[in-house]
Amino acid sequence: MPRPIQAHIDLSALRHNYEVARACAARSGGLSGVWAVVKADAYGHGLPRVAGALADVADGFALLEIDAAVALREAGFRQPILLLEGFFDRRELHVCAEFGLTPAVHRLDQLRVIRDAALPARLPIYLKLNTGMNRLGFGPEEMPAVRRELAETEPFLSSVTLMTHFATADDERGVAWQLERFRRMCSGWNLPVSLANSAAILRHPETANGWARPGLLLYGASPFADEDAGSLGLRPVMTLKSRVLAAREVKPGERVGYGGAFEASRPMRVGVVACGYADGYPRHAPSGTPVLVAGARAATVGRVSMDMLACDLTGVPQAGVGSEVVLWGEGLSADEVAAAAGTLSYELFCALARRVPVVETGGEGRTRDETRGAV
Repeated sequence: MPRPIQAHIDLSALRHNYEVARACAARSGGLSGVWAVVKADAYGHGLPRVAGALADVADGFALLEIDAAVALREAGFRQPILLLEGFFDRRELHVCAEFGLTPAVHRLDQLRVIRDAALPARLPIYLKLNTGMNRLGFGPEEMPAVRRELAETEPFLSSVTLMTHFATADDERGVAWQLERFRRMCSGWNLPVSLANSAAILRHPETANGWARPGLLLYGASPFADEDAGSLGLRPVMTLKSRVLAAREVKPGERVGYGGAFEASRPMRVGVVACGYADGYPRHAPSGTPVLVAGARAATVGRVSMDMLACDLTGVPQAGVGSEVVLWGEGLSADEVAAAAGTLSYELFCALARRVPVVETGGEGRTRDETRGAV
């Protein structure tokens, strides 16, 4: 028998969540398209399967890795592909031209490189503006120089889309302050835009005119600390499952796990689960992190080991060796597990280890076991 841990990827949930994003973004009244953000191996869900599941619905794919973008093209994907961090050298710029990729441009020297590169075709670009995130992008003080450089580069460009990234779309500050900066910086330009991330699509749909860029919501997690994914109409795509390997009685005063970090204050029944930090479960998850055992809520006890973790089965008398354990996903939100562990669902998804077998479901009625691989 193989080790019982598996990650179940529900492709029907993925497609459902994409349509939720589209429906919310369409409320802006000016939607041009919806990128499917598939960076970081589609947030740990596997780029080949995610892109394949969205092949007939996604307007385009957005990612960072140029090799992954090229692999999509070579696999037959013809939608626009956006490189969110742009190109890193002249060689990559030529790859963009050869494979029809759209790079983000966030530095003046990148515009000069485009002019000097002698590309075989005019290039579409996303011009990134820094409206307060203070990561990539042109600031307000650079705009006069940007306008001059862009005017000189225009003969080498097939299109220019203006983009920015919201820093506080998921909290009480909202997006109005960045939108105002964006409008001032773009004054006099009549160019297409791309503004809305997952949080903005859901909470500020008026920003989704142009091209929206959902990421986290596609995978069934909430970008908000105060609102769960289910209430937003989202379905979990990844469910991490395992089983109980052993169960034992623990007396008051006895300790569980490395360092004896957990001490039983009462008689307990403890289950040992085949899942640890080498599988992608957060090592720093404290005792009390929720799990589902045999369909009932339980909680972890002690430190997470490389290959195992322990949980309290005292209140789950029906559970025993072989009982199914859901670490996150269907029935137990990844957001809740992440919050208990002091992290984010993004990290849970992206940390899924390659040694964990993947069971793909919801793909036109098919179910197949496979591990993640290249396109």
